[in-house]
Amino acid sequence: MRDMLCDTASSLFVRNLRVVRNGKALLNVSRLSLDGPGPTLILGPNGAGKSLLLRCLHGLIEPDQGRVEQDGTPLTDRHKAQQAMVFQQPVLLRRSVAANLDFVLKRQGLPRGARKLRIESLLAEGGLEGKARQPARSLSGGEAQRLAILRALALDPETLFLDEPTSALDPNATQMIERMILRASSRGVRIVMVTHDIGQARRLAADIVMMQGGHVVEHGLAKQVLNAPQSDAARRYLAGGLVT
Repeated sequence: MRDMLCDTASSLFVRNLRVVRNGKALLNVSRLSLDGPGPTLILGPNGAGKSLLLRCLHGLIEPDQGRVEQDGTPLTDRHKAQQAMVFQQPVLLRRSVAANLDFVLKRQGLPRGARKLRIESLLAEGGLEGKARQPARSLSGGEAQRLAILRALALDPETLFLDEPTSALDPNATQMIERMILRASSRGVRIVMVTHDIGQARRLAADIVMMQGGHVVEHGLAKQVLNAPQSDAARRYLAGGLVT
């Protein structure tokens, strides 16, 4: 766990954000400022609005009220192009492992030789060097998720959103992905990640957003939130109690 935040990464700011479905507010965040480098981990019980907030931050869902800002301006297509997102279930193309990466790099306009070198570097980063020609959809769960993260990183994003990327994985696969996340963060990629795993939050988070019932009930440095939470909801959740 990292104890200090710095201000080198782009800032994300939420202002009066509301998402309403069938008359019920599923997300109601009056203010949230993510202005440190992260990793920022979003914690909370099922139905707390964690994934919904992540999708709003990435611009996948248009809020009914309020807005997301990046670096002081409303989120635009240009900002979204500087972001990437990986979901709980990886979505891979029906082609080889290497071709999944080449597809992204080609769309960025990289020439063939540069793409080849970049693919080799990415595969080494994810420990998939020996699987370049293997069909991507034949990979194990952990390997597939690593490829999904590599494909996102191939975009050279400023911000990478991760929605429970290790929830169905064994400890070894989880450890490999956590190492990838920390390496990306050390290179300056802002990580914003949803998890249910408090241990994972302790290992990865620089700051933590705690959610309940569509609201942000606490946000602060990981050490402070995990060891001395200020809200009743955070205290109950971290103690393993039921939070509705």
